[in-house]
Amino acid sequence: MTRNLPPLSALRSFEAAARLQSFSRAADEISVTHGAVSHQVRSLERALGAALFLRNGRRVVLTTAGRHFAERVRAALQDLAEAAQFVRRSEHDRAVSVSMLPSFAARWLMPRLGRFMQRHPAIAVNIHTSNTLVDFQRDDVDLAIRIGSGRWPDLEAHKFMDEEYFPVASPRFNRGRLPAHPAELGKFQLMRSNDEPWTPWFRAAGVRLKEPHSVIFTDSNLLLQAAVDGRGIALARSSIAAADLRAGKLVRLFKLAVPAHGATYLVWPKDRLSANAILVRDWLLEERQREG
Repeated sequence: MTRNLPPLSALRSFEAAARLQSFSRAADEISVTHGAVSHQVRSLERALGAALFLRNGRRVVLTTAGRHFAERVRAALQDLAEAAQFVRRSEHDRAVSVSMLPSFAARWLMPRLGRFMQRHPAIAVNIHTSNTLVDFQRDDVDLAIRIGSGRWPDLEAHKFMDEEYFPVASPRFNRGRLPAHPAELGKFQLMRSNDEPWTPWFRAAGVRLKEPHSVIFTDSNLLLQAAVDGRGIALARSSIAAADLRAGKLVRLFKLAVPAHGATYLVWPKDRLSANAILVRDWLLEERQREG
């Protein structure tokens, strides 16, 4: 049966040229020369004994036979791609990839991950940290924890937690002489992350302080570490400050908190979640529920 099959390279060249109706564009897509595509297509036509394209200068148009053949070739190549993806995923079947912000991974996940490893020692978990939204298909990610509205196309989204912001500091900061009133914050070194300004908190507190020329971090994990080290007062997100507050490494300066623009969601593709990924998802939700 396989003796009658044309070369895969010829089929790829033909499918791209048929879909794009251009040998040049097909060559660009599959990273070969225009001449290589033309040669592959002519070889395919000779092997089949039928013209697949009508050529008019640089323009190519599928013949009736070419149109029918293109539909079958496209479906066959898609089947091959899906089969290859299945094998790749099977080879790493026990590995589950989870994407999240670096700060969330360091401050929320890492203190808890040992419990999952004890319960499921045979399942490998790959932690993918990024400050940008991942593409689940391109980046081969199973689950993600992200901040937003909860509406992302083709993804299931489960609200993980609401977020709020409030000032925190090390109990040793300024030799323990911490501000007693929000208006006193202007006397101290204030720190924040790049997308979480102080102004909304000042406004909610009823104090007339301008946005400070503060130290700004792109990584909230570094922001919290700077606060733990006594470098200043940080405007902290509740989810990543919780562990240090419980441990006494940080103290919350005031009860007032302002809600974040978006909540934290656990998301995954609607039509693709392996058995191991389901175990990780359910464990993450269980850990969140433990917090109350």
